[in-house]
Amino acid sequence: MSAARGRWADLLPRALSAVVMVAVGGYAVWAGGLVFNVLIALCSGGMVWELVRMLQPARSGIALQLGAISAVALLLASLLPALWVLPVLAAPVAAGFSQIRERRQYFTGFALWVLLAGFGFVWLRGQMGLAWMLWLVCIVVATDIAGYFAGKALGGPKFWPRVSPKKTWSGTASGWLAAAIVGAVFAGQAGLGYGIVVLSVLLSMASQAGDVAESALKRKMGVKDSSGLIPGHGGLFDRFDGMLGAAAMVLAVTALWG
Repeated sequence: MSAARGRWADLLPRALSAVVMVAVGGYAVWAGGLVFNVLIALCSGGMVWELVRMLQPARSGIALQLGAISAVALLLASLLPALWVLPVLAAPVAAGFSQIRERRQYFTGFALWVLLAGFGFVWLRGQMGLAWMLWLVCIVVATDIAGYFAGKALGGPKFWPRVSPKKTWSGTASGWLAAAIVGAVFAGQAGLGYGIVVLSVLLSMASQAGDVAESALKRKMGVKDSSGLIPGHGGLFDRFDGMLGAAAMVLAVTALWG
């Protein structure tokens, strides 16, 4: 009885945290504008804080400073002309590079990814509107859910056992299929071409890549969670790594092909 109770001990905090995240995130996505931008800036700053704490656990002061600077930089970038976006987002990364002596290559790559992905969210919601933001969220959620249940039900060869031992090829491919269905529905509703289906699958792959990249970093650093910021879930990085991958892909596709 005690073992069973222990196995489900985190269910209540996990469920309550999920309700809060859905409520806050859902309202911000619906409201858009400054409300959404501030939330994304705070989350991105929080992920940079988590990143520095994983890389340099003894330097909590530097982690907090870089997280705060990153949040301010992202919020500022959302208000400036496009020409200034990259220099403003690069500023906290350069500041961290000068402060962090060990594993700075990990900081540089992951911090830049977080901030560019954060700006991708801001750009998509601000320039393309609510429907496109929901499209991205639905792709990531569908990829996760399909991958989880198909991987459990079908099993089979592991995707990358050394980095993410629970992921299977069946779950990975099922995530792509789910994303294609989301893209097809969205294309049909919005009267768009079915190139959106291909883009949806690319975003699904990017989402999975984000998940794997964060898992690889945690394994390298020897930590289970990026932080304990979200009760029952771990850290912001743990919850939103897939979203970061998809948002970065949206930004890259926009930059390359408009």
